[in-house]
Amino acid sequence: MCRIGVISDTHRLVRPEILTALEGVEHIIHAGDMGSPDVIAELRRVAPVTAIRGNADAGDWAREFPETAIVQAGGIMIYVIHNIDSLDLDPRASEFSAVVYGHSHVPMQQTRDGVLYFNPGSAGPRRFHLPVSMGYLTVRGKSVSGEIILL
Repeated sequence: MCRIGVISDTHRLVRPEILTALEGVEHIIHAGDMGSPDVIAELRRVAPVTAIRGNADAGDWAREFPETAIVQAGGIMIYVIHNIDSLDLDPRASEFSAVVYGHSHVPMQQTRDGVLYFNPGSAGPRRFHLPVSMGYLTVRGKSVSGEIILL
């Protein structure tokens, strides 16, 4: 079993309760809009991090981060993209078990065509009257499940 912490849209804010909730995960995925490289430095103190650039990540520091990433965990592959509307591949045909994304600040998970689509919501400043949230992915063999955590 592998447990992955998933966050997005921190916009420069790393809440202490996020760091506490991430303790014990084997890996962290940040699905973009970090706001600052300091966010990733803080997360790396907890676990290894895969982070991608979001639409609000600009400047020289942001070039270090790709627009998409692939995470291999256990027996599965996870595709990471900031804005799901920019998805330009068929996750199932590409053998991805999950697609992690952010951008909307709306926590959501659903399975379509055998692929888990997972948005942890926003872990940063509260916006649009939406909850502050994050999530976990649990990988067991070739299956993955998600859990949204409201903070």
